[in-house]
Amino acid sequence: MIATPVSYPHLRLDDKGRPWVEGANVKVIEIAADYLAHRSSVEEMAYQFPHLTPSMIHSALAYFYDHREEMEADMEESLASYHEKLLQQKDSPLRIRLANAGKA
Repeated sequence: MIATPVSYPHLRLDDKGRPWVEGANVKVIEIAADYLAHRSSVEEMAYQFPHLTPSMIHSALAYFYDHREEMEADMEESLASYHEKLLQQKDSPLRIRLANAGKA
């Protein structure tokens, strides 16, 4: 018997190869990150995000688990980039105002 490739229902890849939930404007990595952070059930996630059906969430999580190493590396890279940008904004006008407000 010859194996045939299986696609993920409800998902599409953008021009950069990133998986998205079709019609929901949500990246698979966002669903996976939320799941990993909160360990919510699929039903809880569908309640919190009513524009996502349980089948969309299941499909996104299946993709995540099938591509876990790559997606976790992307998450780590994104987090490192966020922290770098945060450090660069150390003296932003808002931070200065907030620091000065505490001195008054």
